[in-house]
Amino acid sequence: MKNLVGLDSEKAEALVVELNILLADYEIFYQNLRGLHWNIKGRKFFELHDKFEELYKDAFEKIDEIAERILTLEGEPLHTYTDYLATTQIKEEKNVSDGTKGVEVVVNNFRTLVEKERHILTIAADTNDEGTVSLMSDYITETEKTLWMLNSYLK
Repeated sequence: MKNLVGLDSEKAEALVVELNILLADYEIFYQNLRGLHWNIKGRKFFELHDKFEELYKDAFEKIDEIAERILTLEGEPLHTYTDYLATTQIKEEKNVSDGTKGVEVVVNNFRTLVEKERHILTIAADTNDEGTVSLMSDYITETEKTLWMLNSYLK
């Protein structure tokens, strides 16, 4: 049986499950970034304050894109923090004000995200879901570059 966009319905449902995990991960990542943006202190305040804002704005866009992809696949995106917290693989961060620690949090969160994006890419390719493949491919490219830059900052 095929769904609205012509994909195998069972495979699309499996993708929806994985995309909802990624959605939950991005929601918690977004909130971690907001907290870092608000609470960062120290000599690198201006630099990191701006960087965390750039990153949370990007995460916000991705959240919407992932939710819309889930809807395109005829799924229902998670939309409560109760569901996000029960589903996410990213840990909530609290009271981080040190710049180096904040960047380490972001690097660790991005590692989780890129691992999940690669997993979804593999499943989407097996499903012949070019829309999700394209989305994940773009995310992976961006995430890898950002990881490289943030890791360079930490050295």
